[in-house]
Formats: sequence, C-alpha cells, structure tokens
Amino acid sequence: MIVLHKMLTRLLLLDKPVPYRTDEEALAEAQRNYRWNFVMNLLDGGTFWFGIAFASSATIVPLFVSKITLNPLVIGLVAMIAQSSWFLPQLFAAGLTERVDRKKPIVVNAGFFLERVPVWLWPAAALVAAQWPITGLILFLLTYAWHGFGAGLLGPAWQDLIARCFPVNRRGTVFGLTSFIGTGVGALGALVSSRILAQYAYPWNFFLVFLTAAIAINLSWVFIALIREPEQRSVDHEDSRSGTWGRMWRVVRRDSVFRNFLAYRVMMVSGAMGTGFITVTAVQRWALQDSIVGYFTAVLLLGQTVGSLLAGMLADRYGHKTPLVFGGLAQVSGFTLALTSPAPEAFFTVFAMVGLSMGIHMVSGTLVALEFSEPSRRPTYVGIANTTAGVAGSVAPLLGGWLASLGYQLLFAACVAVGVAALAWLLVGVRDPRSRKPRAAALA
Repeated sequence: MIVLHKMLTRLLLLDKPVPYRTDEEALAEAQRNYRWNFVMNLLDGGTFWFGIAFASSATIVPLFVSKITLNPLVIGLVAMIAQSSWFLPQLFAAGLTERVDRKKPIVVNAGFFLERVPVWLWPAAALVAAQWPITGLILFLLTYAWHGFGAGLLGPAWQDLIARCFPVNRRGTVFGLTSFIGTGVGALGALVSSRILAQYAYPWNFFLVFLTAAIAINLSWVFIALIREPEQRSVDHEDSRSGTWGRMWRVVRRDSVFRNFLAYRVMMVSGAMGTGFITVTAVQRWALQDSIVGYFTAVLLLGQTVGSLLAGMLADRYGHKTPLVFGGLAQVSGFTLALTSPAPEAFFTVFAMVGLSMGIHMVSGTLVALEFSEPSRRPTYVGIANTTAGVAGSVAPLLGGWLASLGYQLLFAACVAVGVAALAWLLVGVRDPRSRKPRAAALA
C-alpha cells in the first residue's frame, strides 16, 4: 500500500505545491493560454475521433462481434459497455477529483494506463478470434471495457480541465467546433475503414481497422498532454470526504432543478437502447456487404459533426436546453424511420439522425452538467450526472437485447416511445441552469 501510495503521488504530482490563485487570476491565465489550448484541443479531438471511427460502437464493433456470434444478448453487452463505461464510473472518481489540485495529471498520466494502453490489444483480439473465436471475443470485450471504464474514471477530471481552460461563454463554441472537426475527420476515417473492410479478408480487415484506431487514439494523447492547465488549489468540501452515495443523495435531494435534469437524462439514454442493433438489423434484413458499414459510420459521424456544431452555436447564446430539444427530436425521428424503413437506403437517414442526436448530446449533454454548481463542486455534479446516465446505459442495452430477441420492430418501437417521453419531460420539467441564480449558499 505504501508503494502504491507513492506511485500515485508521483503520477498525479501530489508532491508538488500548487500556487494560490483566486478565480479571477485563474480565469486570466486561461485567457492568456486560450489560443494555445484551443489549438491543442482541436488536434486532440481530431485525432481521437479519427481513431474512434475505426472502432465505432454503433457500426464496426457490432459487425465484428456478429462475425463470432449473432446472439442478441452479446451484441447488447457490447452496447452496454459502449453506453455505460464512460458514464458509470464517474461518480466514484468525483470525490478524489475534487480534492486533487491539478486535473491534467489525472487525464494525462493516469489516463495513459487507464484509457490508451488497452486499445493496442484490439488488433490482437481480431487475429486471435480467427483461430479461437470465443477467446478472441473475450479478449476484445475485456479490453474494450478496460478502455471505456478507464476513460469514465477520467471523465470528471477531463471535464473540469476543459472548464478551467475555457470560460463558460466560450465552452460551447470550443467544444462544438472541436467535435465538428473531430467527427468530420472521423467521417473520412470511416470511408477509409470501408475500403479496408472491402479489400481485405476477415480477420485481417478488422486487424488493420483496429490497429489504425489504436495509433490515432494514442496520438491524441500527445496533444492533450500539451494543454496548459490554469493550476488552482481545490476547495476541500466536507462532502468530498464523505461517502460517495451519501454525497450523491445530499446533492440530488437538495437541488430539484438538477434532479429533474437527471430524470430526463435517464429517459433519453434508455431511449437509445436500440443504437447497437441498427447495423445488425440492416445487414441481416437486406443481406448487405460488410463494406456498407463503413459508409454507415461516415454518415453517422457526419450527423455528429452537424449536431456538435449546432449545439455549440446554440448553447453559447441560448443555453443547453434548446439544442437538447433538437437532439431529442433527432433521436426519435431516427428510430421511427428504423421502425418503418421501406428500403436499405433509408438507413443512411437513420444513422444521420442518430448521429445528429449523438453530436448534440455529446456537447450539450456534457457541458450542461458543468453549469449546475459552483466551480469547486463541478466534479461531483458531473460525476452524478454521468453515473446516473451510466446506470441507465448499463440496463437499457440488455433490455434492448431481450426485446431484439423478440423482434427488432418491437425494440425500435420501444425506443420511440421512451424517446417521446424523455422529450416531453425535457420541455415541461427541465429548466436550463443559466435561467436560475447560483445556489451555492443554499447547497452548502
């Protein structure tokens, strides 16, 4: 334990003092480094999204798994990992994140081992699966979960780092433009993945696709390591030292506005439980070639590109509720079309709508949680919001797998119904956090 403590101390730079700065001084430093951090953030987002396009959880990963098994529950397990791994662990890391003064060492130093290392085992899993399918599948699922849950543990620190580097009235534009460029580059990557899947036989096509993903995802780590963090001492809240669930319950019980947002988040995530089955449905129903999945991925990412840019533009001016409404409408429209599609060509529109919703929720769904609390409490609020969504993301895909075993039409109909309910609750029951006065004193 002593050795582990020393390793963590050095890894997170806990042994180096942090200068005292007021919020105004930290903001001034963020303004001075704005251009540098803006460029590094763009490069980080561009390379990461290019890489993740070669391991899309909505298209390429389900296709790879379907080469080994068509069991809906296994495909649902993949969707569960994809939807919950980023969200679920964040509350458990929130308390520690609040107490650590520097956020960048968590994201960069710890993130290298938690998030970046496991992706190198994906191409190996593809080759193993050719000879020993079950072994290869288990290896892939374990490393896929390692990467996802590792990223989730870093989530509060990464989002707090973004909040420190960029003022509130610029975050939407910065994050939206980064996602716009990243997903745009990712769409090009998806076209490349389509060519690879078409030109090479299994398993070498997936080996090359996953290898490209690993190279690009690790290249993005270099750029995020170059970001300049405005270092500032963290406020030591009593809640940060208390139990995780007790801290969560106190915040949720006292903040009704935030509580209503959490209810919406759970419903919207649950309404996306059919995302991982769209590709499998289209390929099986019309006997499509594997290469079509690359084009599906490109359209999905183009939708994300438009959605992220739209969310960034609208959020800085009107707050995050407005783009979230558009995102809910896009999600419901996508699953409605998947339910009623008369031809395989309609699935390009399905992926465009689902991608549009993903892009909007990626920007506004992430950034809105930063605005519910004072700066020193951001990690806890972010952790609660994302872990709540992670719980829903863990259960919903498995429920989706069970519904898919009864029929894909039933699954997509359920997605439409839950999505409509989530959209109605967003319109009626959720207030944008910018419309209320800060409640730090009331929540203290």
